[in-house]
Amino acid sequence: MRRILLSAALAAFSSLAAAQNSIPASDDIYVVEASTERPTIAVGGTVVPFREVTFAAQLPGRIKTISGIEGDAFEAGKVLIELDEAELLANRSAAVAALNAAEADMRNAGVQYNRELWSPQGKASPGGMGIPNLFDQVFTRPMEDFVGGRDRDAERSADLYASTTRIEQARSQIMRAQSEIQAIDAKLRDAKSIAPFDGVIMQKMVEEGDTIQPGQPMLTYSDVTWLQVEVDVPARLAQGLQAMMILKQSASFDDHPEAVDVRVAQIFPMADMQRHTIKVKFDIPQGVSKPGMYAKVLIPDVTAASSMSQMPAIPSSAIRYRGNLPIIYVKNMEGYPELRMVREGKRLGNGLTTILSGIAEGDMVYANPGPDMLSRPQRTNLPEEKQ
Repeated sequence: MRRILLSAALAAFSSLAAAQNSIPASDDIYVVEASTERPTIAVGGTVVPFREVTFAAQLPGRIKTISGIEGDAFEAGKVLIELDEAELLANRSAAVAALNAAEADMRNAGVQYNRELWSPQGKASPGGMGIPNLFDQVFTRPMEDFVGGRDRDAERSADLYASTTRIEQARSQIMRAQSEIQAIDAKLRDAKSIAPFDGVIMQKMVEEGDTIQPGQPMLTYSDVTWLQVEVDVPARLAQGLQAMMILKQSASFDDHPEAVDVRVAQIFPMADMQRHTIKVKFDIPQGVSKPGMYAKVLIPDVTAASSMSQMPAIPSSAIRYRGNLPIIYVKNMEGYPELRMVREGKRLGNGLTTILSGIAEGDMVYANPGPDMLSRPQRTNLPEEKQ
């Protein structure tokens, strides 16, 4: 009887100790194995619109109207911002008046030229009737031409040249007035900011009634029908990228943590001279994120092809987050859970995720840590501070 009671007491004590020092049975242990997936490197980027323009003031003035606020959508050709045009319209009216006057001078110069051509002033009679006028035409003028005191042909040529000069001057005045009108029309066009494509107002820097100067930013306008991720990729990783290349389940976002497919849209031809990176843009599916959000793209590392079989993979359910830092729970040599910070790789289609650093093949990972494990104090793999 005593042996039975002693055995029962020992069993109860053992079960109590096991309950205090071990992990609940619901937390499955997964032994880390190597993955055959190509190694990838996570590179951070930003979601940007497919097209974006910033309207800046082209001339000084006062803002008359703004068609909307942030988030309002417009079609191509709609006026977004309009400046006060009163002074420009007054200048245009003055230029039109100068053009009308120049055209009148042009017509008058043409009439004078025709009169000089068909009825030269040098051959006109001085006036009067009777014998004095007849004597002047018959004797005086021919005698002046004969003795060289007067050259009627030279005078007529000079009069024709003067008439031609007046025509050219009138034509120049017309061209000048037309040029002034064209310059004012260009300023009138610059006084209106017109949407170049269908898009949305992203940021408004001014308000109605503000006085602006040339070069001052007024509005940011974007086409958000399609979005892209802009990433500065290290040069060695950019070697494995090609235009229109599709990366399966390689991008995740702050507002959409589930990985999605992306497509290489553009690889810039020149590297950054300070950071020695190459800018790459990736097309992303519609509706997965918003402009300005942080994005993480997994870029295949073609230079590490020989280490493909050495990449560890664990169940995706084993990864937890503290803030934005991924953590896992590993069973240590003493049988206790140990918290480790890891660096995520690519999420695979079989429910596993590759790990770039933090664990090794053969480690025992808790595949689905429960709330009781998360709430109790944990040991970490960080070195203790020296006392």
